[in-house]
Amino acid sequence: MAPKVDVAERKKTLENLKEAGKGPVPAVSRDIGHGLLPLTPEVNKQTPAVGQRVTRLDSRPHVLGKTQYIDDMAFPGMLHTKILRSEYAHAKIISIDVSEAEKMPGVVATLTGKEIPVNTFGPSYQDQPLLADDKVRHMGDGVVAVAAETEQQAQDALAKIKVVYEPLKPVFDPMVAMKDNAPKIHGDSNIYASKSIQKGDVEKALAEADHVFENRYKTQMVEHVPMEPHASIALWEPTGDLHVYSALGRITLGRADLSRTLNMPMNRIRITATIVGGNFGGKNEITLEPILALLAKKAGRPVKGVFSREDEFISSTVRHPFIMDYATGVTNDGKIVARKVRLILDGGSYCSWSETTLGKGAILSVGPYNIENLKVEAFAVYTTKTTSGAMRGFGAPQVCFAYESQMDEIALKLGIDPLEIRLRNAFHEGSASPTGQILQSVVVKESLDIASERFGWKEWQK
Repeated sequence: MAPKVDVAERKKTLENLKEAGKGPVPAVSRDIGHGLLPLTPEVNKQTPAVGQRVTRLDSRPHVLGKTQYIDDMAFPGMLHTKILRSEYAHAKIISIDVSEAEKMPGVVATLTGKEIPVNTFGPSYQDQPLLADDKVRHMGDGVVAVAAETEQQAQDALAKIKVVYEPLKPVFDPMVAMKDNAPKIHGDSNIYASKSIQKGDVEKALAEADHVFENRYKTQMVEHVPMEPHASIALWEPTGDLHVYSALGRITLGRADLSRTLNMPMNRIRITATIVGGNFGGKNEITLEPILALLAKKAGRPVKGVFSREDEFISSTVRHPFIMDYATGVTNDGKIVARKVRLILDGGSYCSWSETTLGKGAILSVGPYNIENLKVEAFAVYTTKTTSGAMRGFGAPQVCFAYESQMDEIALKLGIDPLEIRLRNAFHEGSASPTGQILQSVVVKESLDIASERFGWKEWQK
């Protein structure tokens, strides 16, 4: 039989441990029936990193400049790649002549889109070519890749490539691109994804509201500008397997894309993830990797490719520009009774992560507020501009800017404190999201109260 537990003595011991740790005990002690006092670790001992100044393992090499990025790496016989990009935002490719470029000093291999086994990729729709072979859809589209002994030789060879285009009418405004008579970027329609959310009777609620506020908000494209641009090295092992060193943030997706575009088994492809010098969502999908792999195959040598800063701006993805129309009905005391939202996402020339961004933006577009009547319509639209893709937030920053700007305008018009109008409408425990999800662990109001108290909001308002 287990000895009897002295509860008073246990409590005293726990109090001593708490006092010694100068803070709450991070583990809960309970009676487990065997009479032995559970070992309760001291504060900051169970998880040493919590609450402590912990040195990152990679901080020292970063500070000393010892970190090895792709551009610091080299292999025997390695070549360098540059890519010729489109002269037009929208055009058919009539012909490509690389004969003069191949005669240039140092040039070892060239590659066009026709030589890529499966010349399409994309995380949602496979609508983007690695190298355009029949049509260019923005001025960042690559047309020909050159591998040479040096970067300068590869760059010089680009000037010798002859591409004949048939210019097509571009379209840079997503509102124009949605029209039936707009130039078509892909297929029969420039609208390639849409989302709709509806709850209650928004038109009736708007008609009965004491006030209706209507505004249009716009955001611009944003480039990630990582310190390290997109970069990769491809080489073929003696076994015939492909080995790619890449700064991709998602190497598993990259490996799947390589398998598909090169039409080879995934188990014969290895991607080594190097230190990533900034991502922010912009390195979520392949760019150079299959091109380098095919050039390395043709040349029989390792091939490195590093984007220039210009390449980054015109050829990597950017944050989606949004056009956002908001109509919000409120009572005299600031209670939101209805909100109607229309979102237009400028997806640029290819889909990339637009479908995911569209869905998240639509769900989050009404804000963290209890609204019984709402309607959201969202559209992703092709234009002949830089491709929009993943960037931190996936549509949340754009719509947050819109609905919070309108909340401020409503508060100003009604003479209500901007904090108070948010507290009157904010989600609480058990609130339902626009799609019907019942929310748990909701602390919006509590967070606003704490933040405003620490900021000194009430004093600042006086």
